[in-house]
Amino acid sequence: MFKSLLSSKPFSTDFILLVLRICVAAFMIYGHGLPKIERFGADEVKFINLLGMGAKASLGLAIFAELGCSILLGLGLFTRLASIPLAFTMFIAAFVANADKPFQGKELALMYLLAFALFFFTGPGKYSVDKLIKKQ
Repeated sequence: MFKSLLSSKPFSTDFILLVLRICVAAFMIYGHGLPKIERFGADEVKFINLLGMGAKASLGLAIFAELGCSILLGLGLFTRLASIPLAFTMFIAAFVANADKPFQGKELALMYLLAFALFFFTGPGKYSVDKLIKKQ
C-alpha cells in the first residue's frame, strides 16, 4: 500500500474527475446558486451591474451559471460548454466584484475558476452523461 502512495502512476483519473465534478458542483449550487435565488426576488437587488445590463439581469446570469450550469457539470452533461459560464462568472467575481479586496477576498473565486478551467480542458471523464451520449 505504501509503495502505491509513492508511485507516479495515477489512481483512476476518471473516478477522481467524477468526485471533483460532483463536489465542486454541489458546493457551487448550495453555497452560491441557491442563496442567490432568494436575492433575485427582492424588491431592490444589490448586485454588480455587469456591462450596464442592470443588477437584476447580472444576478440572473450568475444564477444561471451557478445553479443551471453547476447541475449540468455535476451530471457530466455538456461539461465543457457548462464550464464556460461558470469560469466567466468566477473571473468576474474575482477581478471585478472583488477587485478592491486583498487576495484572500478573491481566493475562493480563483479556486472555482481553476476547477472550471480544469473541466473545460479535461472534459468530464468516462463516468458522465456526456460519455453515455457519445457511445450511441
